[in-house]
Parts: sequence; C-alpha cells; structure tokens
Amino acid sequence: MNKIKIYICLLLMATSWKATAQDFSPKVFPDRVILTWSGNPSTSQTVTWRTDTTIKAAKAQIKAEDSSPELETAVATLDAGTQTLSGGQNYATANYHHVTFKDLKPNTVYAYRVGAGEYWSEWFQFTTAPAQPAPFSFIYLGDAQNDIRSKWSRVIRKAFSHQPDARFIIHTGDLINRSNNDKEWGEWHYGGGFINGMIPSIPSPGNHEYIRNDQKQLILDPHWGVQYTLPDNGPKGLEKSVFYIDYQDLRVISLDSQLITLDETAEKLQYEWLEKVLKENKNLWTVVTFHHPIYSTSKSRDNKEFRERFKPLFDRYHVDLVLQGHDHTYSRGQNLPRGLSGRDVSGPVYLVSVSGPKMYKVDGKKWMNVSLENTQLFQLIHIDGQDLKFEAYKASGELFDAFSLKKTNRDQAAAFKDLNPAEK
Repeated sequence: MNKIKIYICLLLMATSWKATAQDFSPKVFPDRVILTWSGNPSTSQTVTWRTDTTIKAAKAQIKAEDSSPELETAVATLDAGTQTLSGGQNYATANYHHVTFKDLKPNTVYAYRVGAGEYWSEWFQFTTAPAQPAPFSFIYLGDAQNDIRSKWSRVIRKAFSHQPDARFIIHTGDLINRSNNDKEWGEWHYGGGFINGMIPSIPSPGNHEYIRNDQKQLILDPHWGVQYTLPDNGPKGLEKSVFYIDYQDLRVISLDSQLITLDETAEKLQYEWLEKVLKENKNLWTVVTFHHPIYSTSKSRDNKEFRERFKPLFDRYHVDLVLQGHDHTYSRGQNLPRGLSGRDVSGPVYLVSVSGPKMYKVDGKKWMNVSLENTQLFQLIHIDGQDLKFEAYKASGELFDAFSLKKTNRDQAAAFKDLNPAEK
C-alpha cells in the first residue's frame, strides 16, 4: 500500500510539473506574428509568423480598415514566402512565413491576418507612416534577456500602455539569454504578444544572440533571420543584422556590435558601410542603435577600440541619439569632444538601458550625467519636426529622466536641454 501511495504522489508531482511548463512548440495555427519593415514604411509593411511544418503554403490577407465586421470580403490575399528552421534535441522543426504588403496608402489603418486553410490568426491592425512630416513616437527597450515571460513582459506592456500609438519599437540586443533556445524565443514573443503584430520591431543583436561553432566562428542565432524580415540594405553578408530604416525625417541605423568588437573583417565592413549611409543621409534626425556601449557604465566593460573607431563618424555626421544595452543599468551622457575632462558638450546623446530583470552595478560615472541601478525601464522618444523629446520611465510608469533636442539643420549638432524631473 505504501508503494502505491508513493507512486500516486510521484505521478501527481509529474502531472503538476507538466502543467506549469508552457508549451512553445509550433502548431497549425499561426503564432509569433511580428511586424518589421523591409521596404518604405509609408507604402509597405512586412509580417512574419510561425507554424508547424504541415503548413507549407501560407497566406496573408489585408484590407484598409473600414470598421465593418465583414473583414473577409474585398480582401487582398497574398502568398507567403516560407523558410524552414530545423529543430534538434531542444525544439521541433518549424516553418516561418513572411509577406510584404506593398502599394499601401500612407497614414492609413489596415487590418490583416495570416494563416492557411482553416487555420488563421486573429485580425491585427497597423498604420502606415504619413507621406508628409507629422509628429510621431517610438519605444526603445534595452536587454530583456532573463525571466522574459515572468518579469520582462510587464515592461513592454507598460511601454505600450503609455504609448499605444508608438510607430515602432527598438530592441538593443540580448533579447534572450541563450542563443538558439526556442523556449526563450517563445517567452519573448509571448511577452510582446499582440503588440508585436501591431507595432513594427527594429531589433539589433547582442552577444547572447551569438554562439561559436566547432570552428570557433561567431554564428548568429538561426531564429534571427527567419523570424525578423528586415531591409536588405546592409553590408554584403551582414544584411540580417546591419541595416537602416527611414521613417519620415528620421534614419534609424542598426549595427552588429558583437561582430564589431570580435571580428576585424566585419568591423571594417560595418565602418565603411556606416560612413556611406551617414554621408548619404538626407533626414534631419539620425539614431544609431547597437548592443555594446561605446561609453560603458562599468570600468571592466570599456569598448575603447570600438569608441575610437566609430565615435568620429557619429560626431562628423551629427548623429543625435546612440541607443545601447548590454550594461544592465541606465545611463545618459552627452558627447565630450575635448575628452572626458572637457566642459563643452555637444554631439550625440549616449543612452544605455535595461528592460529585463538582470542587473549590474554602475562603477564608472565619469561620462554620465544621469545613472540608475537595479531598475527595469522603458523609453519613449517623440519627434515633432525640429523637436525631439526623450523620456525614460521606470517599470512602474514613473518618469525618471527626460531631455529635449532641437535641430534645424542636419549638418549641425542638435541643441540639448535637460528636462530631468529630479532637477525641477
């Protein structure tokens, strides 16, 4: 009898464990629906999603939103491109599908869904960019990385509740903790949920999206290229992680800092490409985003060679914001052209932030005007013509830091004004 009781207890424990482990395996219904751009944000929109391998001919449907429940009528139906991500010991093989909606009307709300046969997603909405300059906002999130489903999800959702009409979300790397871990990617997509299907993402990879193969070569997580359909305008061979997007009068440039810091050939390719992209830039505002800070909050994590190589480009072409992650703290400081002891400030504002729960200490405050430890944050950036406003919020929704920039000429640095609420 005692043996039977023990067996029943063990069975109940095993059943309980299974009930608490979330199933992120692919199925016939679409999941991990996410918007990105591979073309002009005013006239196109790209969507990518996942299914199991039984879905081989997926489709997407779209129509201009008219608020009618008759969504299935008068829709345009497009065939999806499909890529297979081979599984292994840790996860199942899955198909990733993508469609780029083209010839859209600027500043228009569209409804769309994705699927095949009887298996369709819900209807999502997105809004194309205006053809003419108009005020807009976007979200900037530092590393998610750890306890993504449990502790990061509330941060992206709080950011969305603060700015539900945000036009895109910048992620500055280390979106997950272990490269090629499908469960962690499942948590990341779960955390973003329907937000990812409504607001386009602009992701840059971090060191945790990389792993070295048997030949000690750096390999980008294979999930990256199939789940993010991005512009094909980066350096040859680095298009999946290095690219730029023009949204109205703003150019957002994504670099792959893991390769900059560890691969000399890739560093040279990115430098030459970046100089060309900055030189040809006709937009008033420029944001550069990548993972490893060129000014670190930690003495032991200084990226001196990266800074000495790329900082002159940021200065020469009047980059306005440099958005970074990696250091798991918050810090904000302005460019110091005469060295760290100089008094006159100008040029880019350098930001480091963290949205996930993993935290580090700040032990190098020389370059920072504002810093914060042990706090999950999200940031909102608002652009209205010649005015830019930056706001950093704690996960609670409390405003922590703010500043503004005014810029009348793309060939000059923006004028900076500190709006830090702690100093009011």
